[in-house]
Amino acid sequence: MRPALVVAVHGTRDVRGTEAARALVGRVAARVDARVELAFADVRAPDVGAVAAAVAGPVVVVPAFLASGYHVRVDIPAQLERVGRCDVCVTEALGADPRLVVAAAARLVEAGWRPGDAVVLAAAGSSDPGALAEVADAAERLGRLVGARVRVAYAATASPRVDEVVAGLRAAGHERVAVASWLLAPGLFHARVVGSGADVVAGPLFADEGVVEAVVERYRRASVAVPA
Repeated sequence: MRPALVVAVHGTRDVRGTEAARALVGRVAARVDARVELAFADVRAPDVGAVAAAVAGPVVVVPAFLASGYHVRVDIPAQLERVGRCDVCVTEALGADPRLVVAAAARLVEAGWRPGDAVVLAAAGSSDPGALAEVADAAERLGRLVGARVRVAYAATASPRVDEVVAGLRAAGHERVAVASWLLAPGLFHARVVGSGADVVAGPLFADEGVVEAVVERYRRASVAVPA
């Protein structure tokens, strides 16, 4: 029996964000010969533990997060432990996959980025220094793709905020500022990025095929090592 796949997302009260997550799960399910379920690490139900508890047999959880912050390191394992599913395999988050930075660059171009624009990578933010380091690494990789320095900014939790960075770049004389989204779905955080005052704001990443491929690859790698 192939392990079931649980795609774990953050969760949002924004209906568009939940619809985007469900669409991602549908596209993933079309690519794997296994049961595929959606679960939420925060805000919405069912959480990861509740979904895993309803599955008989082996389970692989793929956290659809762009950094390995508190939700990935603490919340998801705690939810699984609460229901006695400590046998579940939880993969790494998605952010280190090179396809995600390519997706962010593609969304930036689609939104209207032009060579010469100041570029900002907008992430959700975290209190975890390791997660912030992962975002900084993503910004460096994005900079190599667009051929420009990419500043990091956050929609919540960490600093500097996106609007502060955009204002600072304008004060420094940049005519146009483009913000790449290091967010997966529409919701409160992306709304803050849209309201940052930038000339160009890229869309979130869930719709990109690279996200689907990253989830599928993590599942396939993990499922080989999971006992049937």
